[in-house]
Amino acid sequence: MRRSPQDTERSVRLISRRGLLVGGLQLGFAGLLLGRMRYLQVDQADRYRTLAEENRIAFELIPPARGLIFDRKGVLLAGNEQTYRVVMVGEDVGDAEAVTAHLSRLLHLDPGDLAEALDEAKRKPADPITLADRVTWEELSRVAVNAPALPGIRPEVGLSRVYPLDTDFAHVVGYVGRVSDYDLSRLDDQDPLLRLPRFQVGKTGIENKVERNLRGKAGTREVEKNAYGRIMRELSREEGIQGANVQLTVNHALQNFVQARLAGESAAAVVMDTVTGDILALGSAPTYDPNKFVHGISVADYKALNEDPYRPLYNKSASGLYPPGSTFKMVTALAALEAGLITPDEKINCPGHTELHGRKFHCWKRAGHGRTDLAKSLRESCDVYYYELAQRAGIERISEMGRRLGLGTRHELPLTGVSGGVMPTKSWKLESGKGEWVVGDSLNASIGQGFVLATPLELAVMTARIASGNAIEPRMIRSVDGVEAPVRGATRLEGINPEHLAVIREGMYEVVNAPRGTAGSSRVVAEGLRMSGKTGTSQVRNITAAERARGVTRNEDLPWERRDHALFVCYAPADNPRIAVSVVVEHGGGGSTAAAPIARDILLQAHFDTLPPLSAYPSSQRGTIRSRFEKLDLREPQTPTEGRARS
Repeated sequence: MRRSPQDTERSVRLISRRGLLVGGLQLGFAGLLLGRMRYLQVDQADRYRTLAEENRIAFELIPPARGLIFDRKGVLLAGNEQTYRVVMVGEDVGDAEAVTAHLSRLLHLDPGDLAEALDEAKRKPADPITLADRVTWEELSRVAVNAPALPGIRPEVGLSRVYPLDTDFAHVVGYVGRVSDYDLSRLDDQDPLLRLPRFQVGKTGIENKVERNLRGKAGTREVEKNAYGRIMRELSREEGIQGANVQLTVNHALQNFVQARLAGESAAAVVMDTVTGDILALGSAPTYDPNKFVHGISVADYKALNEDPYRPLYNKSASGLYPPGSTFKMVTALAALEAGLITPDEKINCPGHTELHGRKFHCWKRAGHGRTDLAKSLRESCDVYYYELAQRAGIERISEMGRRLGLGTRHELPLTGVSGGVMPTKSWKLESGKGEWVVGDSLNASIGQGFVLATPLELAVMTARIASGNAIEPRMIRSVDGVEAPVRGATRLEGINPEHLAVIREGMYEVVNAPRGTAGSSRVVAEGLRMSGKTGTSQVRNITAAERARGVTRNEDLPWERRDHALFVCYAPADNPRIAVSVVVEHGGGGSTAAAPIARDILLQAHFDTLPPLSAYPSSQRGTIRSRFEKLDLREPQTPTEGRARS
């Protein structure tokens, strides 16, 4: 059958379209090949020429700048400084011993550090290992000039941590140090930055607890290296993200005053805003210079710190556990008041001791206080009054009240080693393997002795809660990268009658301002700034019956480690509390003589935000106060970093 002319024409058109489609695809493919060939042979010619000449391309991490730490006013507490170092890449170095011997003629290399670095280079041949840190510009230049003779060795510029206020914030800010194998074993963190040579991470304090925020994100760069491991040029670069800046609630000038005022003692002090819970200062004495730890402290320096009986490395404010002594009496009184077991006006006779099952529990005043009501019991710190309350209320009620006021609690602050005190109960004693609870344990606990323990931080929280009537929580971070941290616990204390708190506050006012108050010599006379407080003295040794019969040995006649701890808690203004302070002086003797004067000075410094005026002190004490202030080693107030000042 013959095809019609129309069919033939249709077939020709179909074949032509297919041919055009196939031809177009072939041309397109050829164009892609030509384009790729041009890219490889023209655009990337230099790159592949260097590869052909035994050069190679490597990707390296760029450490980000660590976030800065500021005080509440914007003053820098932890910053970064430029440093120079010399690093080695094991797989590029060839004869490591010969190369490092040559390098040793150009700059000093500690033999121990060098041996450690060579061992690390064998284990991590692809990683850059630091041979020398914090070298001078002249030393760095000598290494750069001799680079052709030092394969695998290169000079670098980096950032290192610095603490401009050094000793003042050692226990708050903490310090950084290079990542150790121990750090890697305990950190649940796969960040490749941790594998960089001598990369610094937070070891203690804020630096440790806010590590991830402060660290930032790594950048990367693509570099060309020759056959000797020398970097010839940088091919591309992507910057990392700087760590977050952190602003604390502490005041640098107040912190400096606290540390200066505690100097010479083994002591701790905490200053707290009773409205917001902000920690305005947290001091621990003696202290140390955290800058020494950044690049590795010497054996001699560390030994001196570690063997000091005053324990400068220990944060006594947050970690130290002490019997609170008579500063605990407000807790016992509130427990009895809330249970309806005592009224403020009821009088209990104090003959100087209480006898229980043939054992005498003594009052600090041998002759006794006579008939004593609640206000007098606080004002003159009568022990027998609280022995009676303990027998009525029992340890469960007392401990429960302590917990409501913030004792026996590990408060959440971004500090390492924060301790929680002990509010003992019958079950606690059994579970601790200390036997069954006896009534005598309750008597000891009622005056802050026996099994009761508290940190200075907890005592500051307790004082702030009594003063404000709120369940305030301590806060140390004000903001992270400008994002404000919330105030916690600014709600009324549950389960405590405000009238009962008022009775306790009146008793604390009399402690300082009444004629027979135990802290009368530490009163404040400034108008509108009267202080309320409570003294405390906690024993660290047993006093035998024989010693009592001949007279208790005075603290100053005892070895330092056997003397009583001195404590004082206070707040002001008495009628509108804004500031709470707790002070503990280890083995300081009496709270009224050792701790109260320190607490008063700190409270006034916090209120005036400058050296307290002499007019705030009784006229008879002003000469002594002036002489004391002249001896303090105080810094000049620091200027806030530009753009960081806060109202």
